Amino acid sequence: MTGRRRSFPRPFSHAPAVAIASAVVCTAAIASLLGGCGSLPGVSGNSGEKTPITVMTWAPEGTKATNMPGMPAMAEAYARWVNSQGGLSGHPLKVLTCNDHNDSVAAAQCAQQAADKGAVAVVGSYSLFGRSFLSPLEVNGIPFIGGYGASEEEFSSPLSYPVNGGQASLLAGNGRQLARNCERVALIRPDTIQGDQMPELLNSGLEKGKRKPAHDIKAPEDGTDYSGEVTRALQEVGADPSDAGTLASDGQSTGSCVTASLGDHTDAFFDSYRRLQKDRPKVHIASVLGSVNQSLVDRTGGASGPLEGAYLTGWYPVAGDARWEPMRKVIHDHAFGDNRIDPADQGVQTTWIAYTVLKALVQQLDDKGVTEITRHALQKALDRGDRAIDTGGLTPKLRWRDDDMLAVQDFPRIVNATVTYQAVQDGHLVAVQDGFVNVTKTLEERRTEG
Repeated sequence: MTGRRRSFPRPFSHAPAVAIASAVVCTAAIASLLGGCGSLPGVSGNSGEKTPITVMTWAPEGTKATNMPGMPAMAEAYARWVNSQGGLSGHPLKVLTCNDHNDSVAAAQCAQQAADKGAVAVVGSYSLFGRSFLSPLEVNGIPFIGGYGASEEEFSSPLSYPVNGGQASLLAGNGRQLARNCERVALIRPDTIQGDQMPELLNSGLEKGKRKPAHDIKAPEDGTDYSGEVTRALQEVGADPSDAGTLASDGQSTGSCVTASLGDHTDAFFDSYRRLQKDRPKVHIASVLGSVNQSLVDRTGGASGPLEGAYLTGWYPVAGDARWEPMRKVIHDHAFGDNRIDPADQGVQTTWIAYTVLKALVQQLDDKGVTEITRHALQKALDRGDRAIDTGGLTPKLRWRDDDMLAVQDFPRIVNATVTYQAVQDGHLVAVQDGFVNVTKTLEERRTEG
């Protein structure tokens, strides 16, 4: 961590010299800059410079489980870009970053660091440990804007303002997408607390499409070989050559499907799948964006790899959509070749959207004459939702008023339960349906255990 520069008291006898030197510098400056002399960094002076806005973005990096290094890297690139444009409505943007190490203690430490360093919000971050990091944020009144949605608590805390429907909408949407084409489905998911929610959510989408629940197959979150899970999945869906690819009377495929959601280790699963499936009838494979992206498709062989034809569910438009062009330009001009940033990664995309929300909020406050952007001011603007926030078509317009919250059991803070359907065709992720698919009813009507 970079230490904060400290101004040590100077001996009293030096004060006249300092004052004389300052006066000489000011006299030599052009008249328009006179008011700026004597201003301290980050403090408004007579020149009209606005106070900086400090925020934090965190994510796990260098761990054996899911890593999201592109999120803090995107935040830093965004700050360089927005500051080159004069800041957020004139306020310089300072971004702090933190590594939560996929650890509950480290996640809480990141949140406390945000509080200690004066962050007015945490923006576009990823952590599985919502209970650990949201408590210190709530105590200090720090809004959590546009988190990735990896923890259930992000959709229940009054200080959380999600921009997507998290794991819940992805899996419900994936179930609905698979219901169109699959009679039998197996789900391979992490053997974790977060993974335990996945079958119910996927099944809500399958049941909406009048399909049977998926076979639930648990797998180690940090596995390197999933041969056992692949074998079991193929057995469970009954990969029989006599029915693969045939059509039912309603025109739907009665084929077998295997969907996997294992974060960074989904590539290891599909490597095992590629080796074992070649001696069996082909089944459809599927996943959710975040577990699969274009770079994984490329690494596994593109059009000739195991992901060709895969069904994928995401939150946002396909990565090649023109609506991402502003983000791509910022990455090109201000990321300086930082290879942590993949424009097709949903973490990077979520961070861009979260900072778009922050920019809009600061503009709204500026329009009202608010000169100091505080934690309370941001929270008030978010809760009141005077104007819906336009994210450039990357999501529906967003608000977080009470009236905007969806009636989704266990996830009361969801305001956007839309997804997109994509597939891998000729080695590229492409949209298979125009626009967003709203899975609100699927989530609201799902049957929960207990």
